[in-house]
Amino acid sequence: AITVGVTLISLAIKPLRTPIKHRLKKAKELTFWYRWSRFIQRRPWSAALGATAILLVLAAPLASIRLGFGDNGNAPTNTTVRKAFDMLADGFGPGFNGPLFITVQGDTSANPDALATFVGTLQSTKGIAFAQSTPASADGSLSLVIAYPTSAPQDAATYDLVKFLRSDVIPPTGVDAKVGGFTAAGADFATAIGSRMPYLFIGVLSLSFLLLMSVFRSVLVPLKAVIMNLLSIGAAYGVIVAIFQWGWGISLIGIGKAGPIESWAPMMLFAIVFGLSMDYEVFLLSRVKEEYDRTGDNASAVADGLAATARVITAAALIMVFVFSAFVLGYDRNLKLFGLGLAVAVLIDATIVRMVLVPATMELLGDRNWWIPAWMNRLLPKIDVEGHHSLETH
Repeated sequence: AITVGVTLISLAIKPLRTPIKHRLKKAKELTFWYRWSRFIQRRPWSAALGATAILLVLAAPLASIRLGFGDNGNAPTNTTVRKAFDMLADGFGPGFNGPLFITVQGDTSANPDALATFVGTLQSTKGIAFAQSTPASADGSLSLVIAYPTSAPQDAATYDLVKFLRSDVIPPTGVDAKVGGFTAAGADFATAIGSRMPYLFIGVLSLSFLLLMSVFRSVLVPLKAVIMNLLSIGAAYGVIVAIFQWGWGISLIGIGKAGPIESWAPMMLFAIVFGLSMDYEVFLLSRVKEEYDRTGDNASAVADGLAATARVITAAALIMVFVFSAFVLGYDRNLKLFGLGLAVAVLIDATIVRMVLVPATMELLGDRNWWIPAWMNRLLPKIDVEGHHSLETH
């Protein structure tokens, strides 16, 4: 019985040891991505102009971007926080959800008549629905005035009101007063982030340009890479502006009301997406450069490089698109905005940019892709991303 059992087990296991037949590898000329590259290279102007037009259309909403912070008014209408928010706005006015807290110091704080005059000035200011003072501190050195705007906390009119109070209303009164509170802090943060964003862009783009120029010994390749990455990031910005600020399709992703773009989001999206897109860029172009150095034929190098790397780039991009898109299923508006922005940026970069714009522009430029002035070539450090020099040494 034992022998029969062992024999039956052996027969059952034996098929598992049968080697799996491997699919024969196609010649590169027969692969989809090689043929796709050749298809783009046969009509480079149409592909380049068409892809650029699509990216510019997607990026168009970026011109109206407004930084700020969302609040409970952006929550879905069936949630408790949104119902409470709307009830307060309906009963006491939209500005009740975002009052301005104005601290008063000096002689005005301890003088009830002077404080009442200051409150009256605020009360008569356009954009203020109501203002009231609270009792001074025990030593009389500090008083608090609460002003309720006529507009909602995240409205542009409220942000403008904060600036107007600080620049045109409070200074002529001679009162030592400071405008604060969550709404004013949000306006300040948006202004600060917006004013510093160009420095981030210039710094990252400049360093990336220099590094790519050192790696590929070219001027036009890194310049194209920077421009294309900006186009893909701009398109992603435009999409999130159209959805979260303009309100296109917000009900599909569980957002109750349109509002400003979170102040921190553009900077974070730029840093992360630019890093990911440069990763794809180096991966693709290093393979193209390797083929060009070997054959000296730019057109074949572009087709071979795309055929060798497209499947990996596409697979990696799809994984990230699905992961980032999962953020949209969450409850928090910040996560939805951040995840959707990342997913759209990666999708655009791995399809329109890498698979259309890159082969089209490299075909148009031809051997000029790899041009660099001799003096610049001598000054730049040698960076070998493939490790060929170290292999030759050993």
